[in-house]
Amino acid sequence: MDEKGKPKAVPELAPETEEEKRLFDGAIRRRQVRLILGGKMKVEDANELRALFMKQEN
Repeated sequence: MDEKGKPKAVPELAPETEEEKRLFDGAIRRRQVRLILGGKMKVEDANELRALFMKQEN
C-alpha cells in the first residue's frame, strides 16, 4: 500500500531453487483448479494445467 492507502505494484516473485520452482508451479496449478471449480475460469484458459496434461501424454 502506498502512503494514501492504495495498492501499489510489487516485484514479481522469482523462485530460485529447484524446490521453490516445483512448489511455485504446483501453486499455479492448484489456483487454476480452484478458479475452474469456482466458475471463475474456463478450462480452456488454464494454460498451466493444459501444459501439464499435454506433457504427460507425450
